[in-house]
Amino acid sequence: MPSDREAARWIRCFDPVPRAEVRLVCFPHAGGVAGFYRPLSTALSPSFEVLAVQYPGRQDRFGEPFPDDLDELSDRLAGVLRQAGEVVFLGHSMGAIVAFEVARRLDRPPTELFVSGTGAPGRQESARMRDGDALAAMGRLGGTDAAILQDRELRELILPILQGDLRLMDAYRYSPGAPLACPITALTGDADPLTTVDDARLWSRHTSGRFRLRIFRGGHFYLTDQWNAVAAAVAGSPPVSRRIPTTHDSGR
Repeated sequence: MPSDREAARWIRCFDPVPRAEVRLVCFPHAGGVAGFYRPLSTALSPSFEVLAVQYPGRQDRFGEPFPDDLDELSDRLAGVLRQAGEVVFLGHSMGAIVAFEVARRLDRPPTELFVSGTGAPGRQESARMRDGDALAAMGRLGGTDAAILQDRELRELILPILQGDLRLMDAYRYSPGAPLACPITALTGDADPLTTVDDARLWSRHTSGRFRLRIFRGGHFYLTDQWNAVAAAVAGSPPVSRRIPTTHDSGR
């Protein structure tokens, strides 16, 4: 990973593995923070070094302006990750779209892209929250702790972050282009009210390499109850040195 100041602003590492053969870069959901992926880092260490993205405007980056749009966010992250070497990407919900757009901008794409909790680009409209009370919607989905929803000061801190991220997603328009040369694995909950299995399966159109679909029991935030299973899905992917197959394998 680059050690410059800009990279330090964007990337958090909870369990450093200095000689890690595989680095997994994780992109949070709307309203999410890098710390969401701490359990995954614990589950994968020391086989993987997990690097989690911290978007502007939250926690230690509170007060920094939000990006104007998802293209700007992706451009800035691509600049940070361009020299990161061989990495695997994983993004959940909004983070899956960000990870995909960052991968498209890199001269050398990630070794594999894991996309979780959202339909393929051009199909993720169904995953957009249009509920006027965004925090309550996140609470119903399991993305916000009930104690936070009951604390007025915390709600007032978190709501602008969530609304800012949702504006990025509402304004996002997929620009068709060449499929990624890396494999894509789509992860989804079988009871996710925002993303159907069919929408997740359409990610297969965005890779010229292998495609896999992994279905978990649970809703939109199925990960929080199944970090070990998610870690097993990531760790069970082909080694980074293996040649990318060209056939599509979609299985449960």
